[in-house]
Amino acid sequence: MRKGACFLFAACVVLSAACATNPVTGKRQMSLLSEAEEAAIGQQQDAEVRREMGVYDDPELQRYVSNIGLELARTSHRPNLPWSFTVVDNPAINAFALPGGYIYVTRGILAYLDDESELAGVLGHEIGHVTARHAAQAYTRQAQANLGLTVLSIFVPGTRPFTELGATGLSVLFLRHGREAELEADRLGVEYGSTAGWDPTGVPRFLSTLARVDALSERGVPNWLSTHPAPGSRVGQAEPVVGKFVSPTATRRNRDQYLERINGLVFGDNPKDGIVRGNVFLHPMLRLGLEFPDGWDVTNSPEAVLAREPGTEHYMVLQEVEQPRLLRQGSGGQGGQSIAEAAVAAMRSAGYSVVDGRMERINGLDAHVGLYRGSVKGTGKVQMRAAHFAMGRQMYVVAGFAPEADFDRVDREVQPAVRSFRQLSADEASRVRPNRVDFYVVRQGDSWQSIAARQGKNIVNAATLAIMNDREVNEQPQSGDRVKIVVEG
Repeated sequence: MRKGACFLFAACVVLSAACATNPVTGKRQMSLLSEAEEAAIGQQQDAEVRREMGVYDDPELQRYVSNIGLELARTSHRPNLPWSFTVVDNPAINAFALPGGYIYVTRGILAYLDDESELAGVLGHEIGHVTARHAAQAYTRQAQANLGLTVLSIFVPGTRPFTELGATGLSVLFLRHGREAELEADRLGVEYGSTAGWDPTGVPRFLSTLARVDALSERGVPNWLSTHPAPGSRVGQAEPVVGKFVSPTATRRNRDQYLERINGLVFGDNPKDGIVRGNVFLHPMLRLGLEFPDGWDVTNSPEAVLAREPGTEHYMVLQEVEQPRLLRQGSGGQGGQSIAEAAVAAMRSAGYSVVDGRMERINGLDAHVGLYRGSVKGTGKVQMRAAHFAMGRQMYVVAGFAPEADFDRVDREVQPAVRSFRQLSADEASRVRPNRVDFYVVRQGDSWQSIAARQGKNIVNAATLAIMNDREVNEQPQSGDRVKIVVEG
């Protein structure tokens, strides 16, 4: 028998042996991950999620979410998995699942849910991804695209199931699912929630809320909307399913209980990671502050703080710079590489050419302020104003850039922002507190605009308050309504 025929025969044997019954559909389907392997991946990545995102520090809230999740899981097609439910300390509006029964909701999404049935809908949706083995299906589809490597991994068990993880990325396993998988998870969320006694309309209601978040944000948000298909198109698909599960025993909403549990919930950035208030960024742990141009959108991430003028390719960034060892040994460049030398070397290594530059003293800090030219992927040729600051043993860069034709105008806004970089006093740093969810009883004449203005311009805007309270942006609150607001400190 020829070598190629042997390989084909081996592949057919492997694939026929890899069929399994889907717990949800009851149908036989190809699966190259066993339940034990799903559990191993989930357990491994659970530790990574906890390390990267952190577990939100509220034991009562954790227990509350976990109890609801476990009650739903008991009604699911895989009740005997070692289910785990965790609120992660992340401001994004998201929820996701790992294979093996590990479910996560961010504290960010909790602020936008209006009652317990909506939370049950979110958790039920993620449970559905696990019970229908969507991660295993995605893994199998990807593996089949490289059958030779798959066959090798089956005959060398030590390489499985992690052979393809580097190529597929974990997003294939537990973040990005196809439209059919998402619709199936929506349907299962309705089924599990109603079976456990929650109002099944919670699913289309939370999808409608997410659709309003999507519509509000021009640039999109790094959250559920970047890892799930657009929710607006799924509302109409979920509503007919809800009709099949409406019953006198599925009425739980428990709005008051839910709102009480999220009273005081941290909203937005946590000060330990730096906090954005309007166009101002403060980091009390690093004791630094910066004021970006007014009206620019500011996003805080673990790698950098990015600001963008809406509707343009005009950007600013604040980032810590890896310093040369010699600079770390010196003080302000004394006895080692100077700040200017380090700044120019860093910019050249990033592909920028130097136009000019000079040392300045800005808010008591030594800084090298330079003008550079280079290219940015997706934008083309740009000019950049960049200031490198020395703060103790750390170096930070504050930079603004724009296409060459726009730069002169943008530079007039960038330069004051660059020069706003400063070190916070110990007292000022100690007074930085997170924004938190609170409640307010609407009075006669109140509007979302007046309520938002009362909290302060750097907290949340009127449209966000409306969405947080499950209202259309143009639908004003009624006198006597108890609504969620966001307060500082």
